[in-house]
Amino acid sequence: MRMRAGPRLGLAVVALALAGAMAPARAATPLEQFLDGLDTWRSDFTQEVVDAQGRVVDAGAGELIVQRPGRFRWDYRPRAADAGAGQLLVADGRNLWFLDRDLEQVTVKPLGQSLSATPMLLLSASLDELHAAFEQKEGARRDGLEWVTVVPRAQDAEFSRAEVGFDGRRLARMVVADRLGQTVTLKFAHGVRNARVAAQELQFQPPAGADVIGTPVH
Repeated sequence: MRMRAGPRLGLAVVALALAGAMAPARAATPLEQFLDGLDTWRSDFTQEVVDAQGRVVDAGAGELIVQRPGRFRWDYRPRAADAGAGQLLVADGRNLWFLDRDLEQVTVKPLGQSLSATPMLLLSASLDELHAAFEQKEGARRDGLEWVTVVPRAQDAEFSRAEVGFDGRRLARMVVADRLGQTVTLKFAHGVRNARVAAQELQFQPPAGADVIGTPVH
């Protein structure tokens, strides 16, 4: 009896191993397909912010530059604002910098502590970081786009969810629900994959006279 149990157990283990090897791998989400082979990305965007009552409270446009992994520049200017208005968000590979031009104030956090601070990090993170920090769920096709819903795993994330819309491998839209009940809609245009990005475009130096909150990692 004991002599027979060994071979039977061994065959069972082999069968389970083969079944696991033959099981189909999970198909990549449209977001993962977009990130596959992506080193840099440059795009114009428009932005509209709607409050919890459905009122448009802000609108404008800007440019987004991404260099994977860990670097991006999001430069936003409100509509009908002067040249000194708007916000700038820069991830330089070590730190996440946020400049509020209206307040002349800079906030800086170590990048490792900021994965769920902004949905822009979805585009610059490695796949391992993406899987560790966010849950993904594919949604129904609408508005001619394939959608992926992304939810931060961290309870203290600064946004509750983001829906990312793709036209094939082209990133077209991002709809973000923040913790204040606002909905931010970004529409991307003229996106270029693996375009040249100058090093200085992804560096940040606080403007003279600006208040700096936080300590950068060097």
